[in-house]
Amino acid sequence: MEIVVIVAGLLFGAGALCAVYRIIRGPSVLDRVVACDVLVATVICALGAEMALNRHTDNLAVLLVLALFAVLGSLSVARFLPGKGKS
Repeated sequence: MEIVVIVAGLLFGAGALCAVYRIIRGPSVLDRVVACDVLVATVICALGAEMALNRHTDNLAVLLVLALFAVLGSLSVARFLPGKGKS
C-alpha cells in the first residue's frame, strides 16, 4: 500500500507542477484559467485521496468550498471574457 501512496503523491505533485507552469507561461488568459481549474481539481483529488487513506471526513468542508470556488471562477471568467464568435 505504501507504493501506491507514493506513486499517487508523485502523480498529484507532477500534475500540480504542470498546472502551475501553465499558469505562469500560458499564452492566453483562457489557458491560465484552465490551468487554475486543473490545479484546483488536483488539490481536490489529493485531499479526497488523503481522506480515503486515513479514513476520515475532516476535510469535507474544504473540498466543498474548493469545488464551489472552481465552478464560480470558471463561470465568471466565461461570462466576462469576450468571445470570438460574437459579432
